[in-house]
Amino acid sequence: MSKRSYKIDMCNGPVLPKVIAFSLPLMLSGCLQLLFNAADVIVVGRFAGSESLAAVGSTSSLTNLLINLFIGLSIGTNVMVGHTLGSNDTKGTRDNVHTAITVSMLSGIALIVIGLLFTKPLLIWMGAPRDVLSKAALYLKIIFIGMPANMVYNFGSAVLRATGDTKRPLYFLSAAGAINVVLNLFFVICLHLDVAGVALATIISQCISAVLILICLCRMDGPCRLDIRRLYIHPGRLRRMMKIGLPAGIQSSLFSFSNVLIQSSINSFGSVVMAGNSAGASIEQFVYISMNAVHQATVSFTSQNNGAGKAERINQILFSCLGLVTVVGLLMGIGVNLFSTPLLSIYSSDPAVIAAGKVRLLWISAPYFLCGIMEIIMGIMRGLGYAITPMIVSLSGACLFRVIWIATAFAWFPTQGVLLVSYPVSWLLTAAAHAATYLYARKHHPLFRKANGQSA
Repeated sequence: MSKRSYKIDMCNGPVLPKVIAFSLPLMLSGCLQLLFNAADVIVVGRFAGSESLAAVGSTSSLTNLLINLFIGLSIGTNVMVGHTLGSNDTKGTRDNVHTAITVSMLSGIALIVIGLLFTKPLLIWMGAPRDVLSKAALYLKIIFIGMPANMVYNFGSAVLRATGDTKRPLYFLSAAGAINVVLNLFFVICLHLDVAGVALATIISQCISAVLILICLCRMDGPCRLDIRRLYIHPGRLRRMMKIGLPAGIQSSLFSFSNVLIQSSINSFGSVVMAGNSAGASIEQFVYISMNAVHQATVSFTSQNNGAGKAERINQILFSCLGLVTVVGLLMGIGVNLFSTPLLSIYSSDPAVIAAGKVRLLWISAPYFLCGIMEIIMGIMRGLGYAITPMIVSLSGACLFRVIWIATAFAWFPTQGVLLVSYPVSWLLTAAAHAATYLYARKHHPLFRKANGQSA
């Protein structure tokens, strides 16, 4: 297969078939990446007990809090590379790629330092029970040692997505994911390493996927080819990347902060409910990551067509992606609820843990399509180059709302259902606000003004 066959022409031809062709490999890639953590949760739940399950599962919100600021820059990479490719700016594309990979390596080193220094104090602040604290801290510290590989993979994948290539990241994760599962079983069952074993398996597999993506970029033809000797941060490119990516990262981190508060509230119910929520959260992430693949398609298609000056395709992208994400969200969200008992039984055989997990799936997975709709409209705005507006809307409509909900509704009625219903309500409010900002943007963005014969 030629190298050209990996790419998708986002600026010409029918939109929906190409969005599907872009999204499907990305969905599978995201699900494989989630299997890294799911394999950890399943193995410790089955072979190390409920305490280890709670220790591993309860760390995800804290991990996201610390890494999402840097992952946001990879969104800036996607938009910047897509824009320069769409406008045929060869030098700009090359500079963007080398800046992005350099930033990914430095970000990973920074995360090692942050993770090693602040993991245990943050877990204590979250109210992690004493019976899981030491195991959770050990698991997280090992995970953060592997952050350079995590960052390189995410930034490298963003470069490939900008070209329309979502297949090769799938191949790389397939290999790494298979190795991760084998190592999980070996380290936990044979060597009895408990949570340390699953963490080691995860970072080894991440290193493999990072090396594969670097080899891919180094062997590419065209402006996205990576030359290790030319790794350098181009200040102008970094500023533009940060202008788009930093608000996205801040938004994701503050979203994670609200989730940390919710996790802290869940911790108040004890280790059994924590374990059930950990299992439920692991399952629901497969729904989210599948919808997020369509979000990534929205950003990539919009940024390339924005760079190419094709305003007429933006609405086609919006409605194609809205339809696709709604179908994916409804099918998968309802599906995991219908099969909640057998799915949760994979993680634990404890009936109390399964019952707590079913409550979470009911309130979050069933209406998850609302989150997908919210992200599609936000993705259109980011692809058009807006960064601050989506951040403000999302933080006000979702993050701030959840904090207020915890302080009011949950304080008055402290049940798991009252806590979790804050998610779908916040998605609905935020999606409506994003739709209003998009309609405003269509009247004022230079791309649409030019298409309407107005001066930019």
